[in-house]
Amino acid sequence: MLIHNLSEKNTILNQFIAELRDGVIQKDSMRFRRNIERIGEIFAYEISRHFDYTSKKVITPLAETKIDFPNYEIVIASILRAGIPLHQGLLNYLDQAESAFISAYRKYESETKFKIAIEYAASPDLTNKTVILADPMLATGKSMFNAYRSLIAKAPTKKVHLLCIFAAPEGINYLKEHIKEEVELWVGVIDEKLNKNSYIIPGLGDAGDLAFGHKL
Repeated sequence: MLIHNLSEKNTILNQFIAELRDGVIQKDSMRFRRNIERIGEIFAYEISRHFDYTSKKVITPLAETKIDFPNYEIVIASILRAGIPLHQGLLNYLDQAESAFISAYRKYESETKFKIAIEYAASPDLTNKTVILADPMLATGKSMFNAYRSLIAKAPTKKVHLLCIFAAPEGINYLKEHIKEEVELWVGVIDEKLNKNSYIIPGLGDAGDLAFGHKL
C-alpha cells in the first residue's frame, strides 16, 4: 500500500487542520464544514497529479494551443454522514466524477466493543473506473475497510484511492494488513494513537456531529 502523507510538507493545509481541531472554532459548524471541503479540494489537486493526461487542441481568440487534459472516469465514494463535506470538496475539482455513498457506523455491544454496520450503499457501475473512497477519520480502519470491500465486490475497478484527513497508526496498519490489492492511501495527517474508546488522539472529536449537529 502506497501512503501519501500531505503533512510531511508545510502548506496551507496546516491552517485548515488546526482550525478543525480548535475547540473554539469548532463551534461554528459552517466554518467546520467549509474547512473539510477545502481540504477535499487540496486532496483532489494532489491526486490529479497521478492521472493519465492527453494533449488536446484549444482555440483562443488569438491563436491555437495545446493543453494536457486529464483522462479519468472517477467515482467519488463517501462514508455518510461525516464524509459529505469532504465529498463536496473533491467534487468541486473533479466535477465530471460520478458519486457513490455508503452508510457505515459503529454498532456498540458495550462501552468499548463494537462492530461496523453497513446498512446502505448506492453506487454507479465501477467497472474499469478510478474510485476515491473518502472519510474524514481513519481510526480503527474497520469502517474504511468494510466500505472498501463492499465497493470492490461490485465490479473490477481500475484504481482505488483511500482518503482521510486524520489517521491513527492503528487504522493504517489495519488497512495494510487486510487489503491485499494495490491501493493508495492519502492522509492529511497521522495522529498519535487511539484511546480506549477507539477515538483518535489528539484528533478533533466526532466529525459528523461537528459538521451537522449532535445525533440522538
